[in-house]
Amino acid sequence: MAAHRQNRPWQGERAVTADTRPPAYVEDCYFCPGNVRVNGARNPDYQSVFVFDNDHPCVGLDAPRELAAPPGIYLNSPATGIARVVCYTPKHNVTLAELPANDIATLLDTWRDQYLELGARPGIRHVLTFENKGEVVGISNPHAHGQIYATNFVFKTIETEAAASRRYHQEHGRVLFQDILRTELEDGRRVLFENGSAVAFLPYFARYAYECYVAPRDTHASLATMSADERRDFAAALKALLVRYDNLWQMSFPYVLTLHQAPTDGGDYGSFHFHIQCHPPLRKPHLLKYLAGPEVGGGNFLSDTRPEAKAAELLALPDVHYRHA
Repeated sequence: MAAHRQNRPWQGERAVTADTRPPAYVEDCYFCPGNVRVNGARNPDYQSVFVFDNDHPCVGLDAPRELAAPPGIYLNSPATGIARVVCYTPKHNVTLAELPANDIATLLDTWRDQYLELGARPGIRHVLTFENKGEVVGISNPHAHGQIYATNFVFKTIETEAAASRRYHQEHGRVLFQDILRTELEDGRRVLFENGSAVAFLPYFARYAYECYVAPRDTHASLATMSADERRDFAAALKALLVRYDNLWQMSFPYVLTLHQAPTDGGDYGSFHFHIQCHPPLRKPHLLKYLAGPEVGGGNFLSDTRPEAKAAELLALPDVHYRHA
């Protein structure tokens, strides 16, 4: 941590984060109801969450399975799977933060159903669900949506988390994430929201200035085993966090949001604790946290802020979205 550097002079590039509000329907948006997508298919007149197979998937079931032999010491293997898009709402001008908590709970139900359906397919070892939000993270369409990659391999971060959770449980007889939750709740300074069964917090080990987690209190390997009440509590916690993000600088806050769920390869994941991680790339308005020498070259994040200070900023904000106050 090098929080003393946060206010150093900056003469470099600034991120453009325009917050103009578009209309509820955009004629040339590929995701709006009734519009024709890039592959010629027409969207239905959907009223809630809408899921469809990605028109430009990064993985597909028909991907090449016979690969050329790699040179020298290198290895390769086929990457196959299914890529889907999840539109959160028919309204083009509403973000996830602005959806009512009940609608976010409906989205959680959809994410759970997709995890169960895709994860049960032969050859699918992992279902990665995520949202890229904002131009600074490379989003190509501002209509609120996320993506799902169901693949024949386990993405590296989840693989590492699963291995660490398993090793910790073997060594200590406890669930690693439960010890993280216990530490955060006992300390209290970085807890942003809690209710009966869910907690939102900015972890002590945050790498980005406003990196936050949302987790159920009880250990579940995925959304699949959470009760309806737990999912409603989780939706309320997620909304509370996202509203504070937007209220921080009165703008639609960019982030990468990822669901950390256990792989679907049939392994033992009793010690894996489902949670959502949010990684906002801004450390100040219009100023990115750049990954440079220490991160890319050295392999360790250099944090420009103290997690307690950033949590205090978020805690001080109202829980009503600034656009609806």
